[in-house]
Amino acid sequence: MSDIIVTFVPIYQTPMRTGRPVKKETPYKIIVHTNGGRRYASTKITIVGADGKKQSRHKHWGTLDNNNRFHPNTTYFNSSPAERAKLIFPEDWVLDEAAGRGEDKRGRVEYSKDDVDRQYGPTWLLDKVAEETGVKADLLKVFGGNEEKVNQILTMAYFPFIDNLSYSQLARWQKEVKAPTEISMTPKAVTILAQSITEQNRMDLFRMRAARVGKDELCAVDSTSISSYGFNLVDIRWGRNKEHLPLRQTVEVVVYSITSHMPIFYIELPGNMPDSRTVELIMKELEHAGFRNLILITDRGYESLKNLELYISKRQKVITSVKVGQGDVLKKIKAIDLSSGIPEGMSYDAKSELFYSQYDCSYSVRGNGDNVIEADKLKINLYFSVEGRAHAITAMQTDIAEQTMAAQRLVDSGEIIADEKSLARQMNMLTLDIDNKTHALKKFEVDKEKRDVRLRTSGYFASKTIGLDLNPLQAMDNYGMRDEQEKCFQLQKGPLGQDRTRCWSESAKHGRMFICFIGLILASHVRSVWDSNDYLRKKFGSTESVLAEMRTIRCIEHKGRLKFITPFVGDQVEICNAFGFDIPIGCAPTYTSKAKSKTLKRGRPAKPKTEAQEI
Repeated sequence: MSDIIVTFVPIYQTPMRTGRPVKKETPYKIIVHTNGGRRYASTKITIVGADGKKQSRHKHWGTLDNNNRFHPNTTYFNSSPAERAKLIFPEDWVLDEAAGRGEDKRGRVEYSKDDVDRQYGPTWLLDKVAEETGVKADLLKVFGGNEEKVNQILTMAYFPFIDNLSYSQLARWQKEVKAPTEISMTPKAVTILAQSITEQNRMDLFRMRAARVGKDELCAVDSTSISSYGFNLVDIRWGRNKEHLPLRQTVEVVVYSITSHMPIFYIELPGNMPDSRTVELIMKELEHAGFRNLILITDRGYESLKNLELYISKRQKVITSVKVGQGDVLKKIKAIDLSSGIPEGMSYDAKSELFYSQYDCSYSVRGNGDNVIEADKLKINLYFSVEGRAHAITAMQTDIAEQTMAAQRLVDSGEIIADEKSLARQMNMLTLDIDNKTHALKKFEVDKEKRDVRLRTSGYFASKTIGLDLNPLQAMDNYGMRDEQEKCFQLQKGPLGQDRTRCWSESAKHGRMFICFIGLILASHVRSVWDSNDYLRKKFGSTESVLAEMRTIRCIEHKGRLKFITPFVGDQVEICNAFGFDIPIGCAPTYTSKAKSKTLKRGRPAKPKTEAQEI
């Protein structure tokens, strides 16, 4: 039987065709998508689901009328100029409304829409402030030169400061006031804009602002609680609502430059986050944003051993208020003799009517490995007020008397104590003896240890400085300037209307806080100018009054004509002088003659005649 040789010949399977390859320009081709009787200009987006199946979705860039005129929506204007340039429109479409939205330099353009006559003074002033503070230039860099989106953000920042109304009224307000953007900011447009602002935008803005901050700027750090209607937000916790509202709250930390009188940084935190736990996070974010060589000023809420060692290890310059009833400060107070009524060994300042003293401290922390970091110029500044001691002792005795009367009523009535811990907090100057069976107060007495501590520290207050060569009075003056921070929060919760947030999504909340921060920069600059100018401060009771004075200035736009602004009169001229802003040409109360001389004379030509008009 002969051998049978079998040869295996490999069979190559022809690969399956995947269809025509997609062209690079296809995702950017604008097509008409008809839905609900409306024609939308859209592109097709392919989405791959979890199961691997592809699905097509339409992304609407605007609407199309029967004459093929394209009307852009907020999605179009919120996109970057580079993204808009990729879009491929049909040749027969009319793109007048899409052209010239900040991408191209435009020359002398006549007005082509309906005739309007709108208020312009307050927005004109804030436009100048946005340029003066560099806010507009920074926003243009943050958003890649998208001028239309920047104008929408500025419109939302101006609106509550000028009229302090809800954003639901913004679109109607734009018909009465000439705002930076001509796009109708309906509630939907407001939400889309807020949700389009990202964490990258926030950090980019901080990096822009950090470049404008000088070396060793004094910066106050403080937080404020903001009540919210959005019950599903992640950062909402009950915390301690200072307004005693039945609403949950978030916490916003703001770093405010006392040197430049403007906020430079903000961060949102959960509503139950204590101040002492936020210092490390704030310092880390400031470092990531590019802020260097800042002098931080904090209150007693940020005092802790961990934070002290953090300042030392990071070589952070700090002025901070500290508690006098504990730690090394209390040791200094115990060593002071008050038997004569005045603190022996302390210096006296007649201007502030305070006794003061400064103590050098040594403190070291472990670094990496065996490295030891010594505290740089750690000093305790101790102050004593005779008048403050009298008030403190009076307040202590009043507390003891009121608590004693309330406790005696509970003993006499035999009332059941439902919450013993709460009662102990209310009667903190007493030692309470509550019966375990009846849960009634049997007896009480004054807590002598607490009384002695309060008596010993009455009239004293203290601060610590790290890395600074300041005497006690200089440290006190610099710390006292943090009152501007409180006024900053008053602006935020007052004229800017940010006392309560009306957002129900995370992205919208973050976007709203970004826009509020822009408004806070502008409002802080206006307030700083108002506060530093004697005329404005005497004439106008608040920054809102300054904006109200500018309301009568109007911008009039007629079809086929150039827009013009009505004259600046009265105190409007003084406001411009205080801010250092030039009044628009033709609106100032001076007139320069355009008459041409009939006789030619030798020598230097005469200056044009000017006429001072009534203001």
